[in-house]
Amino acid sequence: MLALPIFLVIAVGFVVVGVYLERKVSAFIQDRLGPMEVGKYGLLQLIADLLKLLQKEDIVPKAADRRLFLLAPMVIFAAIFAGFAVIPLTPDLQGSAAAVGVFYLMAIVSLDVIGILMAGWGSNNKYSLFGAMRSVAQIISYEIPLGLTILCAVMICQTLNLQEISFQQGIYTYEANYLFGIKALGINVTDWGGIFSWNIFRNPFLLIAYIIFFITTLAESNRAPFDLPEGESELVAGFHTEYSGMRFALLFLSEYAMMLLVSFLGAILFLGSWNTPLPNLGPIRLADWTSGVPGTVWGNITAAFWLLSKALLAVLAQMWVRWTFPRVRVDQMMFLCWKVLTPASLLLILLSGIWRLLMI
Repeated sequence: MLALPIFLVIAVGFVVVGVYLERKVSAFIQDRLGPMEVGKYGLLQLIADLLKLLQKEDIVPKAADRRLFLLAPMVIFAAIFAGFAVIPLTPDLQGSAAAVGVFYLMAIVSLDVIGILMAGWGSNNKYSLFGAMRSVAQIISYEIPLGLTILCAVMICQTLNLQEISFQQGIYTYEANYLFGIKALGINVTDWGGIFSWNIFRNPFLLIAYIIFFITTLAESNRAPFDLPEGESELVAGFHTEYSGMRFALLFLSEYAMMLLVSFLGAILFLGSWNTPLPNLGPIRLADWTSGVPGTVWGNITAAFWLLSKALLAVLAQMWVRWTFPRVRVDQMMFLCWKVLTPASLLLILLSGIWRLLMI
């Protein structure tokens, strides 16, 4: 179970890097400098913020439901962190090699809705309750197209095991890989590897599925333009309005951990997982040179590097979207979910099923 402590370090370390990175990305987009005062280029700003949070009093409002209020941040973080248990960081490093890893991940992460509702109700604050209700409606709604896009990848790969899905998208796959997923074309890309064996290239419909997946994960993570649950202009801070000190920090950590988790999942299902993006092209064996053999130290190092790189690029895209697009209205959010993304996802399910049947 070495993977779980590693993922805890990655999640906490990502908050340190992610918060600074988001401040600098937002500053770049808005043509300003961002943090510059504490440390060189503001590198120690987050350390100052953490010290401030550590010293703050943990205040519980007098009229709040004390047990729900105190327990909610832990429920949210536990539900999200438990999802990392089935993420394969490398061919040999995975917390749980569960055969139903995708199903487990979707089920356990959905429990954070309970913690959010506990936080909003337990605070006994109308803004917190409004934020919690918005969040619950948003997350439950967007889980439909999210689950359907994941099902598209599962139908093509014919497994719920995330590690097996990873192996299918590289040069170390146990089955022959065919360009665009159709064996009749006769183009075997098992030896090519790289981007040619990624799911979005094996089945072009999965590229559209990944775009829908990315949009729905923004809503699942309460990220802009779907940050209605914590709309500062209307709800102060949403469901965590009354929180302070380390409990506020835990809620903050949970949001960034969720961003990282869905980015990992998207990379595994659609973008080749821990496999290299560089293909073998004739005598130029880029995939061989940039991938170690599973079971070796070099193999684990390169695999972790590629998976983390893909996940962090997805996180950068999430940050770019936040500081580029305005917040949508509640009715627009629900219209997009139920009348655009859900029908499109159902159509992709049909097309992926037909595509799978064409694979001889």
